[in-house]
Amino acid sequence: MPWIALTRAVSPTLARCELTHLARSPIDPARAEAQHARYEATLRELGCTVQRVTPAPELPDAVFIEDTAIVLDELAMITRPGAESRRAEVAAVAEALAPYRALHRIEAPGTIDGGDVMQVGRTFFVGRTARTNDDGIAQLRAAVAPHGYRVTPVTVTACLHLKSAATALGDDAVLCNPAWVDPALFAPYVVVHVAADEPHAANVVSLGTHVLAAEAYPATNARLRAHGYDVVTVPADELAKAEGALTCCSLLVRVG
Repeated sequence: MPWIALTRAVSPTLARCELTHLARSPIDPARAEAQHARYEATLRELGCTVQRVTPAPELPDAVFIEDTAIVLDELAMITRPGAESRRAEVAAVAEALAPYRALHRIEAPGTIDGGDVMQVGRTFFVGRTARTNDDGIAQLRAAVAPHGYRVTPVTVTACLHLKSAATALGDDAVLCNPAWVDPALFAPYVVVHVAADEPHAANVVSLGTHVLAAEAYPATNARLRAHGYDVVTVPADELAKAEGALTCCSLLVRVG
């Protein structure tokens, strides 16, 4: 199934990004841009058509485009990010998605970040976090239920988003950090645990038979390969300083 990957350029103001769980450290925007370009090139190698949304150099977190929308086969949910500073990112992404999907919007007082929403088959697991509230979860449930999806709220600890703690490996498995989210919540799916000394390794992009993973987590990537996944790695440590990970940097739209 072909994919369009919507991406957005790294802002030169990335060092002023929102941070919740990480201490602020110096960020080199040029290095982050080089890593982002490598990420986009790898998506192309894995069969995606990469489409860049209008850049927003004045918005530090704009590269983390995943938080602005939740894309299903049937519709796209335009989010209302939990950080007020990020709400200006949404309009251009909605415009880019409009040719591909009917748009639904999260309205105040609801908040939801795309990074808190993990789809596994016909189930959406949604993190209750500082960025996503119960009203936002209820609005998502109302929008997707007519299409046969169910929404399951999930409690996460010690990390920004649910997808910091767990990401889908296709439609039948989950990669999980059990210290940040209870793996029992994902039964009956297969659950692969990250290596204990790689707590940030649970964020990967699943594309068919391939898994796109950060090269900084070799032990977890070896576990994925042992489970039969074709793991492709990219550098992402500069983006990680801004509490960003691989899924954050694209919105995948299935087409055809």
